Amino acid sequence: MDIEQRQAELIDHFVKQASNQKGAALGSVIVEATSQPSLFAFSEILAVPNIAEFEGTENSKYLDMLRLFAHGTWSDYKNNAGHLPQLVPDQVLKLKQLTVLTLAETNKVLPYDELMEELDVTNVRELEDFLINECMYTGIVRGKLDQLRRCFEVCTVLVRL
Repeated sequence: MDIEQRQAELIDHFVKQASNQKGAALGSVIVEATSQPSLFAFSEILAVPNIAEFEGTENSKYLDMLRLFAHGTWSDYKNNAGHLPQLVPDQVLKLKQLTVLTLAETNKVLPYDELMEELDVTNVRELEDFLINECMYTGIVRGKLDQLRRCFEVCTVLVRL
């Protein structure tokens, strides 16, 4: 099964779940969706009417978290962490993957220094391992690591919807 087909199935699953939940149970659906290793598109889930009802309630932090996963980056989370739920390790990984997608959508050459800063990575080995194991092997981005020029050259990227 290719990544786009898997995305469509997961989106459908979580849209149905979100449509049938309210309150804290809906917050749990959002946490589950944002923790799902194979899901990288959140706009359709964000469009579910039940989720919009979180606006201005004690559960609005879950709406803000879903907006972050739909459109934001790891830096956005760090800048607003006080207003968002604490992320679990799977969500941190996902948000860093989404950060790479966001950068790769607009730039075909990503300097290592920029990636290291955006992802809070301290060395090149850790960055290259992340790009290979968590981005390229998962199929969300294809490209070439250029160690000499210290950059990641993007060939294709999964569009973030």
